[in-house]
Amino acid sequence: MKGLRKTAVIAAAVLITVLLSDSEVYRAVAVTTTQQQLEQTQNEKNELENELENTNQDIEGLKETHSSLKDELDSLNGDLTDVSGTLEKIEQEMQVKEKDIEDTKAALDEAKATEEWQYECMVRRIRLMYERGDISYIDTLLGVSSVSDMVSVADCFEMIEAYDRKMLESYKETKSLIEEQESILESEYDELENLRIAAEAEKSKVSGLISRTANSIAEYAGQIDDAEKEALALEEEIRKKDEDIEYLQQKIAEEQAMSQQAANSTWRDISEVEFADGDRYLLANLIYCEAGGEPDAGKLAVGSVVINRVLSSVYPDTVVGVIYQDRQFSPVASGRLALALAENRATQSCYDAADQAMSGVTNVGSCVYFRTPVEGLTGIQIGGHIFY
Repeated sequence: MKGLRKTAVIAAAVLITVLLSDSEVYRAVAVTTTQQQLEQTQNEKNELENELENTNQDIEGLKETHSSLKDELDSLNGDLTDVSGTLEKIEQEMQVKEKDIEDTKAALDEAKATEEWQYECMVRRIRLMYERGDISYIDTLLGVSSVSDMVSVADCFEMIEAYDRKMLESYKETKSLIEEQESILESEYDELENLRIAAEAEKSKVSGLISRTANSIAEYAGQIDDAEKEALALEEEIRKKDEDIEYLQQKIAEEQAMSQQAANSTWRDISEVEFADGDRYLLANLIYCEAGGEPDAGKLAVGSVVINRVLSSVYPDTVVGVIYQDRQFSPVASGRLALALAENRATQSCYDAADQAMSGVTNVGSCVYFRTPVEGLTGIQIGGHIFY
């Protein structure tokens, strides 16, 4: 009969644990005790602050690079302006040079035409003088009336011939000079063309650098925007953590006040408590979950806290009521107690501690709370817990 009652108590405890662990009310408690939650929240806040600091450093680095790229872009735009100006000047010089070459070629064509015309005129005069009809040069000379006239005619012919030859040589020399000038102009034009090609290449290169730099600036601007959004999100998370920390600190203060209230409340004697058959089994497994790795004194201290609550008028008056009271023992909410109860994981030392506590033995006085040691929390330290 006692075995059936024990089984019923365990089953009820497991059912209550499952129902409570599914409740949204236990969302924060499922991790650990209030103080441990506070420590965890503080650690999470510290991690967020470190992440925020790193993000802000990244933002500063990105902004420096962004600023440097903008300066580089300004410089490149200046280079592009210079190169474009140089290219425009070269193209203007080429246009002038092209006009000079065209004018020179026109002059050369005119000189060639003049040379050909002069040569043709000379040939015609020679023919006229020496080969006109049946009158020859000799006949012309013999037809004069005196020697002096003959000499004059001969001199005249020689002067005409000399003039023709002089003019012909002059036109040839002019044509040669024009051809030389044309060659020089074409060479200068070729040099300008090479400069224009080099300037075009430089312009294209600078334009490519400007395009890539502008893209990099846009990319860094996007990264800065993303990083700043991330920083704002981290700041919001830190703000929420501050709220959580404030809430948990208030909760701890309430627990300490509750502990003081319990100490000043009416207490029953252990002889007045009627334990159920399953209480020992339940308490031993709770001790296992809360202090399974603690020394025997630590196990007894945990059991004493539970029994102290049973004895105090501030808390429920049964072991089941105390252990399953809302938001009190984290193994209840996390499901660890249910698993321990299902498999009876409690060790003999846990049962021994439960027996001592249920017999009225306490090594923590009237303490009704325990948690890991933290700065500012005073109490009785046993093993890895502070009892208060």
